[in-house]
Amino acid sequence: MYFFLTNLSLVDVSYATSIVPQMLVHFLKEHKVIPYVSCAAQLFFSLGLGGIEFVLLAVMAYDRYVAVCDPLRYSVIMHRALCTRLTVISWVSGSTNSLMQTVITFQLPMCTNKYIDHISCEILAVVRLACVDTSSNEVAIMVSSIILLMTPFCLVLLSYIRIISTILTIQSTEGKKKAFHTCASHLTVVALCYGTTIFTYIQPHSGPSVLQEKLISLFYAILMPMLNPMIYSLRNKEVKGAWQKLLGKFSGVTLKLPT
Repeated sequence: MYFFLTNLSLVDVSYATSIVPQMLVHFLKEHKVIPYVSCAAQLFFSLGLGGIEFVLLAVMAYDRYVAVCDPLRYSVIMHRALCTRLTVISWVSGSTNSLMQTVITFQLPMCTNKYIDHISCEILAVVRLACVDTSSNEVAIMVSSIILLMTPFCLVLLSYIRIISTILTIQSTEGKKKAFHTCASHLTVVALCYGTTIFTYIQPHSGPSVLQEKLISLFYAILMPMLNPMIYSLRNKEVKGAWQKLLGKFSGVTLKLPT
């Protein structure tokens, strides 16, 4: 689990780094300009890292499935070689899809108006600049979303169906709590990540407005990299103890009256 969490942390930090610094520069400048090559690089890294995270979350769901449904054989099944192969598959699949989408997108002839109405070089925002029919690009986005987004999402659902059915067969209440605690953090991150992305990319024509796309991008670029460590660290007893002490200081306030 911690091996996969290390990769997830690296993906989150890299994703934020690919968008946030340039976004801060644009906030400070009156003329917000990004070079063509930089825009392509930003699209490649953000799209690739997003795809890697979705596949990685599916891999982590399988890891939680083995931990709950077959705990006695966990160390035998989830050995280092398998974990490494699954992680490599995540990085290769996300990077390959991103490379193809970036090449297809930047082969489109752009109009004279090159104003990107977005916080970054997001794929749908760049496609809107084209002077030709972009229906084939939208179909390509749809297909890649189904392969790299819906397929991992379905695998996550199958894993949790098996996990929940196993938890329900546990007799003791303490055992059920322990099994649920094992998956609670991952399930929270899955709901946050997959929900908003499916809402954005599965239906490019009838999808959200430009403002909604901007808010979703801000959520992924800033909030998700901040929330993921907090969500997973709450499973740590020392971290929970520190939070309880901190909240206790603020909750027990003594009113000092004037003399």
